[in-house]
Amino acid sequence: MYCTAGLQSLAQQADTLSQHIDSSKAAVRPLPPPLSDTAKLAHDDTVKKPKLFQPNPKRAGLYSAIFPGLGQLYNRQYWKIPVVYAIMGAAGYFIVSNQNKYQEYRKAYIGRLTGDFSNETSNTLLYSADQLKTLQDGYKRYLDITVLVTGVAYTLQILDAVVFAHLKNFDVSKDISLHMAPLALPNGSPSMGLVFNIKPSRHVRAKEVFKPF
Repeated sequence: MYCTAGLQSLAQQADTLSQHIDSSKAAVRPLPPPLSDTAKLAHDDTVKKPKLFQPNPKRAGLYSAIFPGLGQLYNRQYWKIPVVYAIMGAAGYFIVSNQNKYQEYRKAYIGRLTGDFSNETSNTLLYSADQLKTLQDGYKRYLDITVLVTGVAYTLQILDAVVFAHLKNFDVSKDISLHMAPLALPNGSPSMGLVFNIKPSRHVRAKEVFKPF
């Protein structure tokens, strides 16, 4: 009788242990299978990344055309603003200076031809009519050159704003490189060539372009 009761007790304990193991297995979730490359790319796309500031090139160019340096301010290249103002300020100074000198010698030269000395200054009295004509023509040429250079500088600061708006987030990492490497020509002879490594995107593998000498 005691033997039978003991066997029944062992059987009940075995059943209880088996149920406990089964419930534990049910509670543990199986690990997901490893992600494929496509699934990894899709997973990476869903991960939120901090948004980079990307200026609009057209807007940057328009701002610089309206007011010099405003495009650089829009691109957040603050260190360029003093450079732009220094160049434009120097250009404005030389334009005004050459314009004043040109008008001074021009009025004095016309006065010498007409006999009107009301426009003479202490500076123009030191020169003859021919010398005044030479000085007038010289400062007129300087004025034209200064205006031309100022126009070029004004255009360059617009182009600078547009170009750097395009290149604001351009990748210049070490994954983009150009180096020498041995190369086999189609006929089998060895040669040297340039290997251009392009940083691969998440969807396209890296390519190597060989240019033999």
